[in-house]
Amino acid sequence: MLIRDANATDVAAILAIYNDAVLHTTAIWNETPVDAANRAAWLAARKAAGMPVLVSEDSHGVVTGYASFGDWRPFEGYRHSVEHSVYVRHDCRERGIGRALMEALIVRARTLGKHVMVAGIDAANVSSIALHAKLGFREVGRLPEVGTKFGRWLDLVFLQLTLDARRDPDAPPRQG
Repeated sequence: MLIRDANATDVAAILAIYNDAVLHTTAIWNETPVDAANRAAWLAARKAAGMPVLVSEDSHGVVTGYASFGDWRPFEGYRHSVEHSVYVRHDCRERGIGRALMEALIVRARTLGKHVMVAGIDAANVSSIALHAKLGFREVGRLPEVGTKFGRWLDLVFLQLTLDARRDPDAPPRQG
């Protein structure tokens, strides 16, 4: 498996993975599929903001998943925190792709000097919560019935990973 930065030629694969999650899962709480222009604009906006979009490829060069992060909130005081997303193609799950994408994304966040990575996960998605726990994320909050999809209420679980050991937010990041 290869993990690399996404480019414009990956938009169709990212679109297919995204729309499958929209239509068939509660990993994304959107209910309306998007078009290629939407995903191309999303990719361009992430790159313009200096945020990574990574894709995984199998040995045949087929995109099997993608991951990214963006600002946690749009205020300056949150500049050291990011929220991530990771999606794996429906027929490629349970093969370690999500973990590989997450590990690469965590490295990118540390390289960019981020301090905290946040995950917002449907409480019923126990496999994603377990994966995050294995990667060092800890649950920091639950919000009952804040979302809806497929005719039912959804609970949101927040998990976070502290990426560095700095005490002073203006100091350079340090590991440990």
